[in-house]
Amino acid sequence: MKKPLVLSALLALALPLAACGGASDDAGSTDTVTVYAASSLTAAFGEIAQDFEADHDGVEVKLSFGGSSDLVTQIQNGAPADVFASADTATMDELVADDLTAADPQDFATNTLEIAVPPGNPAGISSFADLAKPGVQLVVCAPEVPCGAAAQQVADDAGVTLEPVSEEQSVTDVLGKVTSGEADAGLVYVTDVQAAGDDVEGITFPESAGVVNTYPIAPVKGAGDLAQQFVEFVLGDTGQQVLADAGFGKP
Repeated sequence: MKKPLVLSALLALALPLAACGGASDDAGSTDTVTVYAASSLTAAFGEIAQDFEADHDGVEVKLSFGGSSDLVTQIQNGAPADVFASADTATMDELVADDLTAADPQDFATNTLEIAVPPGNPAGISSFADLAKPGVQLVVCAPEVPCGAAAQQVADDAGVTLEPVSEEQSVTDVLGKVTSGEADAGLVYVTDVQAAGDDVEGITFPESAGVVNTYPIAPVKGAGDLAQQFVEFVLGDTGQQVLADAGFGKP
């Protein structure tokens, strides 16, 4: 007669314990914000993401980098981005035109081009015009990519005809060709040269001042509150200091 009573008592104890286990699982859940950003932001946004996570308990930032034009195409095709940060305003305008932003884009940084050459500068590049010399193996971004559009604009303004041996879909791909020794020179951003350290040498040229890339950021349509919080974090003191340390200019 006592056995059913003992069993009932044990079951009564087990039920609240099981309920406590479920509450613990819920409490340990993680919120995620997915950020699509231009390749030139790789190092800076990696640090900003860590700072954002440290400032927001239980939040994970997932980063996806690539050429701005490629990222826009992915978002237009339904990629699960919460935030988009572009390397120029023209690319961001495509997203706005398709009504795929949840708020007006805000400018958060600027950047200019610099020539990257392998250590020792074997081709003897010293000016922008040198990139057009016969035999120079030059690599640039494709025209539809912001760094490629900027390179073409500088060339047009300077009256220099560039004949690259390769056109890449992101600035990191250009830098990779230089660091691997596949190119004598590449047109990348000032920030890329800084991030590459001793792997390349940077050659500044006055013509770059005439073409400045402005970087806008916006939450993607349908994203949650965390997306806007990340945007505000990039625009805030911490984000702006990280970008300045990486070599970006003020918006």
